Amino acid sequence: MFMEIYYSLSELILGYSDVLLGFIQSYSIIFFINVIFTIAIIFMERKKPTSTLLWVMAINFLPIIGFILYLFIGQDLSKKRIFDKKDSLKIKMRKNAQSQLNEIKSGKFKFKNERTREYVEMIEMFNVSEDETFYQGNDIEMYSDGREMFKKLFEDIEAAEKSVYFESYIFKSDGLGTELMNLLKKKSREGVEVLLLVDGMGARNLKQKDRRDLVENGVKLAIFFPGLFGKFNTHINYRNHRKIIVIDHKIGYVGGLNVGDEYISKDKKFGFWRDDHIRIIGPAVMGLQFRFFLDYNFAADKKEGAFITPVFEKSEYGNKDICIVTSGPDTKVDSIRNGYEKIISRARKKIYIQTPYFVPDEGLFNALKVAALSGCEVNIMIPEIRDHPFVHWASTSFIGELLDWGCRAYYYQGGFLHSKVICCDDYLSSIGTANFDIRSFELNFEANAFIFDEEVTSTLIKNFENDVKNSKEITLADYERRSVFVKIKEGVSRLLSPIL
Repeated sequence: MFMEIYYSLSELILGYSDVLLGFIQSYSIIFFINVIFTIAIIFMERKKPTSTLLWVMAINFLPIIGFILYLFIGQDLSKKRIFDKKDSLKIKMRKNAQSQLNEIKSGKFKFKNERTREYVEMIEMFNVSEDETFYQGNDIEMYSDGREMFKKLFEDIEAAEKSVYFESYIFKSDGLGTELMNLLKKKSREGVEVLLLVDGMGARNLKQKDRRDLVENGVKLAIFFPGLFGKFNTHINYRNHRKIIVIDHKIGYVGGLNVGDEYISKDKKFGFWRDDHIRIIGPAVMGLQFRFFLDYNFAADKKEGAFITPVFEKSEYGNKDICIVTSGPDTKVDSIRNGYEKIISRARKKIYIQTPYFVPDEGLFNALKVAALSGCEVNIMIPEIRDHPFVHWASTSFIGELLDWGCRAYYYQGGFLHSKVICCDDYLSSIGTANFDIRSFELNFEANAFIFDEEVTSTLIKNFENDVKNSKEITLADYERRSVFVKIKEGVSRLLSPIL
C-alpha cells in the first residue's frame, strides 16, 4: 500500500516537473524575444525617454500582449521620411521658403502690416523648419457652427469650374456624407477635376459601395494608410488628421470639421457640435494646395501630381497675414507644437486655449506655468462630454495642476467642444486640426493656419467669452474635492499620456 502511494506521488511529481520544465523553456523564449524588442525600442526607434520606458514596461510585464499593442500603436515613423525630398512639390516649397527667408534676413522683405514684423522670428522658424511660407493679402471667413460652414462649402463646390481637392480625416456614409458624395460625383460628371483623400482609419465608416460609386463617377479617390483587411489597420497612431479643401485653386478651407452628421449637430450623444473652421481666399490657399498634393500623391502612390500654382490679384483680397503650418511624424521638427509654444511665450496679457484634449508635453506645460507666473491670464476650455475617457482624465489631471498656478479652466456644457484654437493677446492666433495634445504634436499629420491679425484674434476671443456662458468653471476648490476613484483614473491616464 505504502509503495503504491509512493509510486503515484513520484509519477505526479515527474508529470508536474515536465510541465514546469516546459513552462520555463517557453518563458525563456518569450523573455529572449522581449529582450530583443526592448533593445530595438531603446536603440533603434529612439523614442523619447518617457515613451520608451512605458513601452519597455508594457512589453516585459505583458508578454505577447504588450508586443501586439506595440505593433498597433507603438511603431515609430519619425525617422522614416515618407515624403520624398526630391518630389517637385517639395523642391518648389523649399525654394519659395528659402527665397522668402533670404529676403527677410537681408531686410528686403516688405511687410504690409508693420505689426506682423514684430513676429518675424516666428515666421523664420516656420521657414526653416518645414519650408513653410508666409502669405500676405488674404481674406478669412470664420465659422463656429458646422451647419453654416457646410452650407457655404456646398455653395463653393457647386460653383466650382476647374477643380475640387478634398482631404478629410473622418468621412462617413451618413446623411452629410451622402449629400457631399452626390455633389462631388455631379461635379466630376460636369468635367471638374475631383480628388478625394481620406484617412484609412478615419474613413472606416465610408462604405465600400460608396467608394466604388465615387470612382465609377470619375472621382479620384485615395486612401491614406489603408487597412490590411477592410477596417483592420496596424497604423493606429499615424493618422492623417488634416482637413484641407481647395476649390478652383483660389478658395481654401481648414479647421476642425470632418464629414459626418455629428459635425452638423445631428448626433444625439454630442448635441450641438462647437467647432472652428475658416475659409481663405488669397495666396495662403497655395500653402493648403501644396500640402494637399503631397498627401494625395503619397496615398495614391504617384511620384508626380498635377499642380497648378494659383494666380492671385492681390488687390481683390483682404489684409490677413497667414502661415500655413503642417507637421507629422515624418517631419524634421514639430512645427505646430513649436508654434503653440511661441504663442504662449510671446503672450503678455492673456492666453486662450480651446481644445477637446489637453495633454501637453513637459515643455508646453512649463511654458503655461511660466506665463501664469509672469502675470499672464491663462484660460483653458475643454468639453465636459467625454468621447475618449483616458484622454479626458489625463486632461483634467494637467488642468488641475495648472489651477494651482493661477490658470483658469472651464468645462464646456453647450454640447461637444471640438475647436482647436489658441490665441495670445490681441494679434496672434492659430486655427486648425491639431489638438493641444502629444498625439497631435508627434503622432498625427496635422495642418494649422497661424494668423497675424487683430480682427480674427478679437473674434476668437469673443467666441471664447461667449462659450464661457455655456460652461462651468473648474475651480481649485472643486478639483481638490474629487473622489479617490477619480484621482486613480487621473493618475493612470496621466501615466499613459505619452502614448494616448
